[in-house]
Amino acid sequence: MSCLILIIVFLLMAAKNNGKSGILVSVVIPAYNEENTVANVVKIAMSSKYVHEVLVVDDGSTDNTYEVAKVAGASIIRHTNNHGKGAALKTGFKHSKGDIIAFIDADLKDLSTKQVENIIRPIIEGKADITKTKFKREAGRVTELTAKPLLDFFFPEIKFDQPLSGQFAAKRTALTKIRFEEDYGVDVGIVLDADVLGLNIREVDIGEIQHQMSTLSDLNLVANEVVRTIVDRAIEYGRVTMMDSMGKSIRMGILGLSLASLGVFGVFFIRFVPSTLWIIVSIIGMIMAVYYILKLIKRSYHVLLRQEGRIQSVKSFTYMHFPILVSGLILIAMLSTLLGAVHVDEGKISIEPNSGNLIIWKSNTENRTFDVRGPYEVDSALENENTLIRISKEALDTLGLQYGDKVYIHSESYTLNETRPGETNILRIPLDARKSLDISIGEVIQDSNLRKIFNGIYAQKNLALLENITNVTILNGYSIQNDVEKSYMVDIFLDKKKVSTTNGIFKKGAYSIYVDGEKVKTIQIGDKVIKDDYYIYWENHIIKIQIGNESTSDMRFIPAEEGRFLSIRFEE
Repeated sequence: MSCLILIIVFLLMAAKNNGKSGILVSVVIPAYNEENTVANVVKIAMSSKYVHEVLVVDDGSTDNTYEVAKVAGASIIRHTNNHGKGAALKTGFKHSKGDIIAFIDADLKDLSTKQVENIIRPIIEGKADITKTKFKREAGRVTELTAKPLLDFFFPEIKFDQPLSGQFAAKRTALTKIRFEEDYGVDVGIVLDADVLGLNIREVDIGEIQHQMSTLSDLNLVANEVVRTIVDRAIEYGRVTMMDSMGKSIRMGILGLSLASLGVFGVFFIRFVPSTLWIIVSIIGMIMAVYYILKLIKRSYHVLLRQEGRIQSVKSFTYMHFPILVSGLILIAMLSTLLGAVHVDEGKISIEPNSGNLIIWKSNTENRTFDVRGPYEVDSALENENTLIRISKEALDTLGLQYGDKVYIHSESYTLNETRPGETNILRIPLDARKSLDISIGEVIQDSNLRKIFNGIYAQKNLALLENITNVTILNGYSIQNDVEKSYMVDIFLDKKKVSTTNGIFKKGAYSIYVDGEKVKTIQIGDKVIKDDYYIYWENHIIKIQIGNESTSDMRFIPAEEGRFLSIRFEE
């Protein structure tokens, strides 16, 4: 009898553990101001026999979403600001542990355990790499009016009833190959990437569910982001060029002009390649250019022969190809300029630039240079450098900092140091700092996203001295911001001489000033910043802090409760 009881208990435990030992399933729920519905979605997900982990990504909610989801029993990951649905899904994926990850919206009102399991089951059974859902609903305007027509045009092989369904699941191995869009384009982006990669996608009918109805302005935003994603993917995966016969003639003609220009340029300026080869390149380019330009003229002539829609055809042609036609005109101008500078004298060919055929540049010291920044690849810190962050000069410029400045990440101080030779775009960051910044080794950060990663980090900056003074150091405390706001210039005077200046954003609160490690003054800033002078008398020195003209900045001055606004040190 006891053996029978043990067998029954074992079978019940096996059933509860989903019958697929070793396969972990995570459910990720992106949520933004969904306090009324998120708890029910969490409870339904947790009730599934397949699910081992439920994560709610609170994407900067301003209501009680965080507290409600936590009480419901979910693990919570919180964005300080609203980054978008795609960013929330990416965060949830990075922090999940499952071999299979299901993504479910937080605003569903009547979700059932069966529906959750229907999304997950085909992947567990090995019938799909990715499942996406279709369901009965009242809305669907973005799908019918934007997504489907564009998909039919650019990706005709995709025949899903609801390509924008927000509920889907996938193997972790599949998701690692896919790029997550930051916004509402994430759903269709995953479908398109999976299609191009040849992954097995299955559309699962889960019956009827109800979303909160979106306003027209919200739908407009969703439609814009969906259209952008589809068009971007169509360009990226070559679907536009496959449908553009006239565009092909233009592109090949411009390729010919480019080769001809390159050949002429190479004959006179690239010495390590034989001139004969450059002449051959130039001749091939000229032949290609003439052939495809004549072909384009012929095609354009047949289009314009039609009586109906002639004006619209010209307009469409102009809208589609005007930028590339301008590029062709530039190449023609460059080629004619180079050829116009060629001189033949006693059988010798030379190129003699003059003001009639070339632009004359100013001296090198007056010419502007290009500033190319990023992307940056994250790597581990070097041995015994647990308090250093090695960072390139370009990345420092983006953050508005300098070598020798310090950043405080979870109260730990890290000094910014230069990169090693040959590691221009490598960010070497210690382990604890990487964890706090939520980045990992091998992750690539675009320059435009660098300030987002360091957003809110306390930085202590060495201010440059205007006077030739060697016995004073002035440190300014900042919080790195991602957005530009109204700021104020702050000038620092020592013994009636202006020695340094800084610029930053003031918020209401107290700002502390230290001299030689001792707090000597606190500046109170109210709802409105008042331009004023603040005096400090230290030993035989008079220090004046002057809040002056308005400006703009993406650095916020650090208030007293977070750190030191100004720190002045006199060296003996």
